Amino acid sequence: MRHTLAGWAETATQANVLRILRDEGPLSRVQLADRLGVSRTTMATEVNRLIELGLAESAGPAASRGGRRSTLVDFSSDLRFVGIDIGATSISVAITDGRLAVLGERQSVSMDVRLGPEHVLGTAIELARKMLAERKIDRPAGVGVGVPGPVDFHSGTPVSPPIMPGWHGYPVRDAVARELGCPVLLDNDVNVMALGEQHSGVAKTAGDFLFVKVGTGIGCGIVVNGELYRGVDGCAGDIGHIRVEEFGPTCACGNTGCLEAYFGGAALARDATSAAQSGASPALAAMLETKGELTAADVALAVDQGDAHAVQMVRDGGQRLGWVLASLVSFFNPGLIVIGGRVAQLGHPLLAEIRGVVYRRSLPLATGNLPVVLSEMEGDAGVVGAAALISEAVFASHKGVS
Repeated sequence: MRHTLAGWAETATQANVLRILRDEGPLSRVQLADRLGVSRTTMATEVNRLIELGLAESAGPAASRGGRRSTLVDFSSDLRFVGIDIGATSISVAITDGRLAVLGERQSVSMDVRLGPEHVLGTAIELARKMLAERKIDRPAGVGVGVPGPVDFHSGTPVSPPIMPGWHGYPVRDAVARELGCPVLLDNDVNVMALGEQHSGVAKTAGDFLFVKVGTGIGCGIVVNGELYRGVDGCAGDIGHIRVEEFGPTCACGNTGCLEAYFGGAALARDATSAAQSGASPALAAMLETKGELTAADVALAVDQGDAHAVQMVRDGGQRLGWVLASLVSFFNPGLIVIGGRVAQLGHPLLAEIRGVVYRRSLPLATGNLPVVLSEMEGDAGVVGAAALISEAVFASHKGVS
């Protein structure tokens, strides 16, 4: 499905103007011309066209530089994007303005991705429509979608996702575009979260960084020279399926001994239940008796209570994740590692273990100036990153967006 984007950026200069306004705020025509290295006459023409298209608007007089004062240019205040972050066990949706600030609050609902694309996407679309209607928005500028599995970025379809039965080859991008009537892009949820951290999080000033999501699955978003690296087939960063033990639990991918099989959210819930039933963890046993089932979040609660077995679970998982990251650091030499995702709510005990292993096992030159930090976006990384994904494409859409 191809969408005509009449009303969107028609030239590369217009697209660049929109990206600069998104990332830096209102600027004068003179400042924009100087920034892009074009004549002031050309810039005036391009800005006037953006205003005609409803993408930009005047924002008052600029600071005086001597002579006639220039007028500031900013995004149209009506510009809106939708970010949809589909996880293994939840859906989050948010509406942003043109600068990718979340309007109101991100809305989340519990949802098992194994229920299939029709049910899950139907819920996500219904939630998006409700939020758009509340803000009297007829048609958003674009929608970005993240899903917890490998994605063919060019076709907008999941490809053999281990924890998403029934999603292989499903036309997610086209289905959402048809329902919401606007351009849509689909990507892996970890890539989307990396974009969110790059735009609004602790990675905002980092050119080369790794974003590690530890949730039901484990993945890594790779940013090189400010650009997301997806690999030839779009599956770069799938570190959850790196083998950390020769023999071990069977992973969702069918192999044994994968990192995810030891330290993903499902693995933690499995081991927590085993520890509770065996009596190894009094805190987890009490929670299991009260709740009937355990999750990774319960392990965090048990750690907070000082439960020795839960603390050891976090240490073991952090060590295994640290082994994998230490290899990546020696290979890639990033300037920053950001840890996010629901299991990352284990917090500083987990972070301390990861840091210890990475700093101990990686080359000193690679870790001398390497911060390893927790995400501070509190769940917004996915929806903001999804909005950033589609905004970047739309602002470059003089060639069209599929």
